[in-house]
Formats: sequence, structure tokens, C-alpha cells
Amino acid sequence: MDFTIKQYTQLLKSLQSAGFFFQTFTEFLQNPKEKTVILRHDVDRLPKNSLLLATIENDFGIKASYYFRAVPESLDEIIIKEISALGHEIGYHYENLTTCSGNIELAIKDFKLNLEKFRKLVPISTICMHGSPMSKYDSKDLWKHYSYKDFGIIGEPYFDVDFSSVFYLTDTGRKWNNQTSSVRDNVSSGFNLKIENTKQIIYLAENNQLPDKIMTNIHPHRWFELGFNWYKELILQNIKNIVKYILIKYRNCE
Repeated sequence: MDFTIKQYTQLLKSLQSAGFFFQTFTEFLQNPKEKTVILRHDVDRLPKNSLLLATIENDFGIKASYYFRAVPESLDEIIIKEISALGHEIGYHYENLTTCSGNIELAIKDFKLNLEKFRKLVPISTICMHGSPMSKYDSKDLWKHYSYKDFGIIGEPYFDVDFSSVFYLTDTGRKWNNQTSSVRDNVSSGFNLKIENTKQIIYLAENNQLPDKIMTNIHPHRWFELGFNWYKELILQNIKNIVKYILIKYRNCE
């Protein structure tokens, strides 16, 4: 039974016991530790799940980075403020080329507007692209025309992390680093380390077999106590993964 709150708690314990230091993305950019986990959360939906994980992390003395979308299913002002008050970093999970149907000029205006909206709530110094797997637009392409640093942003993981030396772990598709269920959450990795499940990550941590620098991308809406919501997410994500697999195959044939 993977992706349970119990397993998430055990994962944090094992990484801490292995001597890893947890950093927000901003902290890593400013002062990277020798043995560190950049604990990143993309809040696509169900923000209450994010608050639960943020509270658990706070109990461990851990700080993470939470990236919220500017859509109703993600942007919960009260929860954003509560997570920030626990000491976590809040970032903007942007998808402007998708929401603006590929219009570059409208997308940058939308980006600026949403960034200002977030900054009225909490400080924002980093951003992270939302993959929008069903969209034909890649919102990272916005930065072929503009610079996010002009907006006071110091980093974007897909541009500002050297993944040849930082091991990337993402639970996209409710699987770990699975290319068949990830449309855009991919990096050019310098590591040949296949991860089957959370239990394996815990084992590798306990046996000092993980790389010294890791960025995780953990989506809080995938993690539940074992019960109805856990099974619901399992079934829905398996269906989505089939659709994404077909989509990836189609785009590769274009």
C-alpha cells in the first residue's frame, strides 16, 4: 500500500536518520548543503492535503516549498497563509501558456497578475511550471521570450537545478520517475537509479545508497490515510495514466 500518510511519515524519518538536511528551493539556491533534500510540493488540487503534509513536516522541524496554481482547486488563501506561517516556502505553480491558449503577450500579463495576487498573501521568490498534460502548450516556453528574473524571481527548478548532480524524484502519475505517465515532469538526469515504490526509497536511505543531493516533487493530493480517498485516487490516477501514455505515444509520432 503505497502513497499513504504513514509511508510519507516514514520516508521523512528515514531521510532525516540518513543525515539529510531539508531545504526549501530558495535556501538551496542561496546556500546548498552537502547532503540535502529540496522538498518540493506541487499543489495541483486538494490544498487541505498540503496543509496536512506541511503540519507533519513542521513536527519534524522540516521546511519545504509549496507551489500553488492560480486556479480555484489549488489557490486557497487561508491554507497558503497557514502553510507559510509554519515556515514553509510558497511559490507560484504557473501554467500561463495553457490558460492563455499559447498567446505569449496574454500569458506574460496573466503571469504578472497572478504573481501579484500571490504576493499580496505571502512572499514569492521562486516559481515552478505546472505540466498541464492535456495541453499542447509547454508553459516553460514563456521564458524563451521573457525572463522571470525581471519579476524578482530567483529560480525555477527546470532551469536552475543541475540535475546531472541533483537526483530528481517525482511521484507524477502516482509512480516514481515513471516516464510513461509523465508528459512534462521530466529532467535530463545524471543518475541511473530506478525507483519502484516509496518503500525502496526508504530502504536506500536507511542503507546510505541515495545520492547526496535530491530534489523531490511530491504532490500532496496523491497521499491519503488508507481508506475511500486513497482507493479513489488510485483508480482515477490509473485511468489518467492510460490517457497520458497514449498522449505521449501520439506526440512522439508527430
